[in-house]
Amino acid sequence: MKKISILLLVALTFSCVSKKKYLALEKENGEIKSELQKTRIAKEDLEANFDKIQARVDAYNSKIATLKQENDTKLDAVGNVAVISNDTKVKMRETLKNVDASKLSGAKTLKDSMNLAVAYNLKKTINESNINEDEDFAVNINETVVMISIADNMLFNSGSYRLSSKADTVLQKLADVINSEPSLDVMVEGHTDSRTINTANISDNWDLSVMRATSVVRKLQEKYSVSPEKLIAAGRSSYQPIAENNSRENRSKNRRTRIIILPNIDKFFALMSENDNTIAENNILD
Repeated sequence: MKKISILLLVALTFSCVSKKKYLALEKENGEIKSELQKTRIAKEDLEANFDKIQARVDAYNSKIATLKQENDTKLDAVGNVAVISNDTKVKMRETLKNVDASKLSGAKTLKDSMNLAVAYNLKKTINESNINEDEDFAVNINETVVMISIADNMLFNSGSYRLSSKADTVLQKLADVINSEPSLDVMVEGHTDSRTINTANISDNWDLSVMRATSVVRKLQEKYSVSPEKLIAAGRSSYQPIAENNSRENRSKNRRTRIIILPNIDKFFALMSENDNTIAENNILD
């Protein structure tokens, strides 16, 4: 009996120790789980904060890139004739390196410099087209536009808006110039003398001037493949004469078609830059 009691006491003692250890381990396990949960929460908070910081960095970098681009393309006013971007000014300076130094010394403003650069490039384009000037065909560059004046006897029969066969040679040369530069817009203006006209198809000089301009525009588009979106047809009637309408000779001067070539300034210099790069590449290859 005594032996049985001793064994029971020992069993109870070991049983109590194991339970304490179990409870301690269970508590320790709970604490570890709690710490792990805290660590997970902290990790998630850190990741969320990192994402916010990264988003701010990305937004900041994007803003810097946008500001740089805006600065490059920022438009500056040039008198009351045009606006140009900083990129264009860089290309313009490259062109001005080719301009005669005596002319360049007279450029006091950005407008002066732009006029010199555009005039240089347009003259080069016209010279390469083999257009020959005479009393019936005059080329004049005024600031940022090229004005080509063509006597009516080179294009039309007297009092008519239908193009004559002689017009083909002139319009072919004109189309060569227009098509050589995708940056150009072209206004075709019809001008008459002061004598009135009234026929079955033509009411007055307004009609005649507009119809002549339209005939030229239509021919440039249909026969010489000039893009129609580049063309503008306008009539001036007799209200912008270049001579007094007091003699046959002077009236013949006033009867004319004026072609006004208007460069898109930014696009014009971008294209000139591309042409210069192509020439440089070809020289390297040669």
